[in-house]
Amino acid sequence: MSFRIGQGYDIHQLAQGRELILGGVKIPHHKGLLGHSDADVLLHAITDALLGALGLGDIGAHFPDTDAKYKGADSIILLKESYKLITEKGYVLVNADATIIAEKPKLKPYISQIRESIAAALSAEVGAISVKATTGEKMGFIGREEGIAAQAIVLLKAL
Repeated sequence: MSFRIGQGYDIHQLAQGRELILGGVKIPHHKGLLGHSDADVLLHAITDALLGALGLGDIGAHFPDTDAKYKGADSIILLKESYKLITEKGYVLVNADATIIAEKPKLKPYISQIRESIAAALSAEVGAISVKATTGEKMGFIGREEGIAAQAIVLLKAL
């Protein structure tokens, strides 16, 4: 059985007048993430991990921010399209493990909903999706609440 591992990382600035969307879930907060799409750092990190596992480039190569078609794009759709590439190559997700790094808001109340959202997008069991949250301990740009980052690792197996 052939296995492939991929890792992804993304970061976006927080800005007024934007919705905060993490893992496809709208999170109540006074700021949202700034980006060409909905700027969902968590889904972008998972998407990069999936694509990277099979050497298919990154999210920017498939959904460039220079293309008006992706302006305001729903990152769940980008994740689904990327996962379709993975399955077309004969692989399926075994599991995904991701961490969101944000000073605020506190994300624990939303983790189950985020896991369910990601699992549904990837046609996976919720148990195959791990999402954790941590803070910047008030240090750096994350600690100053200027941005949010996410990292992800996925394991794929050949069918």
